[in-house]
Amino acid sequence: MDFELDQETTMFRDSVRKWVDKECPKDWCRVLERREHEYPQELWDKLTAESFQGLGVAEEYGGMGGDIVMQAMFMREFARNAAGLGWIWGITAFSGTSAISLHGTEEQKRLFLPQMAAGQLKTAMSFTEPGGGTDLLGGLKTSATKVDGGWILNGEKTWSTCADTADYLLLIARSDKNVTRRSDGLSLFFVPRTSKGITTTPLDKLGMRALNSCAVHLDNVFVPDNLLLGEAGKAWKESTKTLNSERIMNAAMCLGMIDGVLEDAIAHMTTRRAFGKLIGEFQALQHYVANIAMSQKQSELMLYHTAWLQSNGKPCAMEAAMTKTLVSEYACQAADQGISILGGMGYSAETDMQRYWRDARLLRIGPISNEMARNMIAEGLGLPRSF
Repeated sequence: MDFELDQETTMFRDSVRKWVDKECPKDWCRVLERREHEYPQELWDKLTAESFQGLGVAEEYGGMGGDIVMQAMFMREFARNAAGLGWIWGITAFSGTSAISLHGTEEQKRLFLPQMAAGQLKTAMSFTEPGGGTDLLGGLKTSATKVDGGWILNGEKTWSTCADTADYLLLIARSDKNVTRRSDGLSLFFVPRTSKGITTTPLDKLGMRALNSCAVHLDNVFVPDNLLLGEAGKAWKESTKTLNSERIMNAAMCLGMIDGVLEDAIAHMTTRRAFGKLIGEFQALQHYVANIAMSQKQSELMLYHTAWLQSNGKPCAMEAAMTKTLVSEYACQAADQGISILGGMGYSAETDMQRYWRDARLLRIGPISNEMARNMIAEGLGLPRSF
């Protein structure tokens, strides 16, 4: 087994790290995050100028190539400073680039992927519904009715992050009610956000405040046939890889936040003095740092293993669920201990510990709750279905 990164990947990681520190310093990201309900377009523009929007898009479609391993590595380095603002890149990366690359026709790829790679097209994921939450299949009420030349969509979605600023919504709806399994009869659509009948409403939330998460109302929205992704009625099976990628990216963001917490904690402990000495000499705080460092290493190993499985076309649904669950919990623990290390300043909006804490907390309940992920892991080990 070889746990070393190859030279190309190492060079990519190092170049991203330098770019993030230069172009997206923590104090600037902290200011952006405070601008509630104000999309940080300047951050998007920086990503576009450096061609990072093309990461994961094949070169033949105008991208820079790279697989989910490279995407996870980028998200990790980006989130070290940006924390939850990392979704400004990540959402389009998996709900747009990944979905079109996996399920799109050649015509759809040639139409959309070059625009995504050039930073000219933003997407949002619209799967969750108000009555369902994690119970996506049980709560899915949005309908897609076949009409001449397309489909009519009606229903509601919620927690669709960046839906108000997206150009397209990756949306799942029930297109056939006469099915024996509730996972059948679902279809995946790439819906123009400005379509007649779509209303988006931002929701107030604890973290990631500059990237609005929205309720999306669909009232007789017409979607042409050429914006159906994959085969009608087969969306659940087709979307599995997209969901795995989302969980991998979730874990990569959490690992980036662990990196940021550890970096800030050590910097504080080597400069802050109390009781006549550096607080870095206090054994209790050293234990906190050791805990964070151990969780960082475990998270790194799990993340890159799962991403490697996905990039090689190997089954990884269980691994993706495990990684998302473990790393999100480690990120919350790390941020909480980071606040304790900084004391009052850890709770202050002048530092980033509170931002990591707020942003990491969401990732334990979304895009799938850790409790539901554990149910899926147990079922995968042969235990009876519990939900």
